Amino acid sequence: MTKSNSRESEYPIDSMFLDRWSPRAFTGEIIEEKQLLSLLDAAHWAPSSSNQQPWRFIYGLKGSEHWEKFVALLNDSNQEWARHASVLIFVVSRAFTGAAGSAEEKPSYTHSFDAGAAWGYLALQARLSGFYAHGMGGIKHEEIRTAFAIPEGYRVEAGVAVGHLADKSVLSERYRAREFPSQRKSLSELAFNGRFVVN
Repeated sequence: MTKSNSRESEYPIDSMFLDRWSPRAFTGEIIEEKQLLSLLDAAHWAPSSSNQQPWRFIYGLKGSEHWEKFVALLNDSNQEWARHASVLIFVVSRAFTGAAGSAEEKPSYTHSFDAGAAWGYLALQARLSGFYAHGMGGIKHEEIRTAFAIPEGYRVEAGVAVGHLADKSVLSERYRAREFPSQRKSLSELAFNGRFVVN
């Protein structure tokens, strides 16, 4: 049993898993590209089926010429708070293996699974590096595909906001009330020995 960050695990785990959470309150500080690349370097070491490494990261740094374009590609509710992050990232996965258009090209069953592992590595490295990362499903998937000329065979998975934690007072009232590390279901609701349970 581990306690940290107002959370408590049922079994002994490293506290970094409890310390990682997804805040919305960011300071808006500018960060250097090399700081971001350190997080992405950790992400690219994630486990990968047949070492295909299907994840791709498109990023925009706050203060760059690309920033407003990235903000505009978030759903309106996420734009409200994520514009104060230091970096916005779109995670894309390659949905096939082999060279595109070749006889070896075939669908990949695990591309989203692997991209999710890479996001998890990014989030943990962000926390270890003094940042926080917040994953978002609320993005304009088809507009992102068009904006970056992402071809067929690639899936726009999610967005990620990265930055330094700010006091929750910077948020609107509706987000301020939700600005705390969330709890999790009990492990027994998610892990089953020798059977599957619908719940």
